[in-house]
Formats: sequence, structure tokens, C-alpha cells
Amino acid sequence: MSRARAPVSADPRRWPWWGQTLAVYALARAWSALVLLAVARHQVQTLWVPASPSYVQYTGLMWDSGWYRDIAEHGYPPTLPTGPDGVVQQNPWAFFPLFPLLARGLIAVTGAPWALVAPTLALVLGAAAVLLVHVAVREGAPRAVAARPGLPLATAAVVASAPAAPVLQSAYTESLALLLVAATLVGLLRRQYGLAAVTVLALGLTRAVALPMALVVVVHGLVRLRAARRGADHLGRRDVLGLAALLVAAGASGVAWPLVTAAATGVPDAYLLTQAAWRGRPDVVPVLPWLDVARWLWGDALGPVLLLGLLAVAVALALSPPARRLGPELWAWCAGYGVYLVGVVEPGTSLVRFGLLAFPVAAVVVGAVRGPARARRIWLVLVLITCAALQVAWTWSLWRLIPPSGWPP
Repeated sequence: MSRARAPVSADPRRWPWWGQTLAVYALARAWSALVLLAVARHQVQTLWVPASPSYVQYTGLMWDSGWYRDIAEHGYPPTLPTGPDGVVQQNPWAFFPLFPLLARGLIAVTGAPWALVAPTLALVLGAAAVLLVHVAVREGAPRAVAARPGLPLATAAVVASAPAAPVLQSAYTESLALLLVAATLVGLLRRQYGLAAVTVLALGLTRAVALPMALVVVVHGLVRLRAARRGADHLGRRDVLGLAALLVAAGASGVAWPLVTAAATGVPDAYLLTQAAWRGRPDVVPVLPWLDVARWLWGDALGPVLLLGLLAVAVALALSPPARRLGPELWAWCAGYGVYLVGVVEPGTSLVRFGLLAFPVAAVVVGAVRGPARARRIWLVLVLITCAALQVAWTWSLWRLIPPSGWPP
């Protein structure tokens, strides 16, 4: 028995859902382009771009775009570069290959330069991503959508307008990763487990975020098993095998790139050593970097207290009524991804960008107001205005670099 899908409006006087979503995405990208152009006028010369760079230079060459360009043009080094002290230095093995390889293929076909091809590729992938975000919310949160039919479009609008949304039109992997996360969730929701296995494997070659998807697969399987015991679902042998294969694919995807890095360099922990080159600690350990950063920001006494407070806020958000109205798969993705970030990421300014992949949180924010339609519309407008303002602040303070150093976006 298939899960019922939320209806899509068939009113011929209205744009189709995908037209509305793409229009929202286009408006959001136009705003981001204006912000980037305005900030670029105040950008001084860096190793990547000249002073007051063009839009193409600013979106195609800044920050990690340079690493992806190097991978696209030269591939990965056969050995890990080390300093005089023998410590592994920052190097391309920290960056996953799928996005630069796609860009490389387009460059070979079109002959256009990286700075034009890579941001354009990200822009197009972002458009496909927000369409799948719409579908994932529509089919993955049927209770919430029944109460608020405009929730999928509103969620797509908030994701497209998020503070770090300029990366959706820059030479970064967020567009591709968001597309693959949403595609995997849609495949799971539609019980197309083979398709979900393909997209989750591709995710493992895009960003280090595939492991939390294993939790989503387990939750989905438990939901189906519970429904089958009530007689509301039929969990056949093919379903069980498909879910098992998908779970294996998610787990394998989560460790694939570290294994590739180890095999290519001959160093078993090459990926971890490379990641450590970007961290304040000399090694990669779970959770403790959050405590380190909290103490550095707020002191040894206050830091841990504030960190616990932030954790309490996150738990309260996860247990809030709008979050509970999400379907189990969307909720499990946000919870699993959040726990994963706490476990493996050293907290910093890049967390704003990482938050784009937790797109169901946007549905929770939009659904925080459940009053009359006018109140819900006002709330959505306020959220979008806030996102637009924070996008200006993010681009000015993080994307703009004042040498010799700066906080990474």
C-alpha cells in the first residue's frame, strides 16, 4: 500500500507548482546576484580575484571555488603534501570529486572557462534542488501540508533565500548536495529504493553527509514495519531487500571517499589528516571541538553553559509542534544531520552554509505560525525579509575577504 500524497492544485488559472517554485528561485537568485555585485565593489585584491571583481570572478573563483577548480583542471595529488615538520598541509583531498568532475565535463564540451561554467552549473543544480525540496515537503509532511497547502512553496522560498544562499549560484557543492539529499528523500518516500541508492551513492562523492541518511532509512523501515503489523501496509520481500540494499549503500557512501583517499595516497588515515589541517585541534575528534570553540568564545566557565543552552534550544525545536508535524523521514534527516554535524564538524562560520542541507527546518520555521491565513502570510514575509537582510550580512562579513585572513563562508 502506497503512502497517500498531498494533492497538487490543478486550478488552471494558477501557475503549476513547478513554475511557481522556479519563479521563486529566480527571484531569490536575482537578489543574491545584486548582493554579490554590491559587495564585490568593496572587495580588495586577493589571491583569487582582482579588486572589485566581476560577478563571474566573484562567484567562480572565491574561497573553496579555487580548490574545486584545481581538482577540475589538475586532479588530485598522488601524495599528501606535508610541511617541514611533517604535518599534512591543506590539500585537494579534503574536497569531494563529483561537482568538479561535472564542471570539467561541461568545460570540455563547451570550451567555456571554469569561472563561467561552475557557477552556472551550481545555479541550474540549485533550481532542480528546490523543485525536489518542494516535492519532499509535499510528500514527506502530509499532515503539515494538509493544514497549510502552501507549505512546500514557502519552504522552497525560504531555502532559496537563506543567509548562505549565494553559494547556490557560486562554484560550491551546496546545490548538488541539496539536490541529492532531496532526491534521496523523495526516492525513499516514493519507495523507489533503487533510485535512492543511486542518489545516496552520488551524495557520498559530493559532501561528507551521507551517513545520516542511514538513520532515515532505518526510521522509514520501522514506520513501514509498524504499519504492516497493523495491516495498513504490505512489506514484501522485495521491499525488505530494497531497504537493506539502500541501508548498505548509505553506509558505504559515508565511508567511500576516505577509503578512496587512503587507497590513492597510500596513507590509511589520509582523509582525517587532511581534515585536521583546517582545524584548531591537531587531530579530528568528535564533539570536543564544540567545547573548545565555546570556551574560546565565552570563557571556560560560561562557554559550556551556553553550549548546553544551545543544545537545549535545538532539542526544543526538534520536539516543537511544527517539527512533529513533519513526516518521520524529514524529521529523521534533520535530527540525524544535526547530530552528525555535532559529532564530526568543528563549529565555525561555515555552519551557516551547512544548514542549507537541513531544508525541512525551513518548513518548521514557516509552520511556526498557524493562525489565520493573513497572519501566516505576514509571518512568511517577515521570514523572507529577515533572510534577505541576513544574506547581505553573510555576504559582506564572510564572502568578502580582507587579507591577510578572514572567516570562511
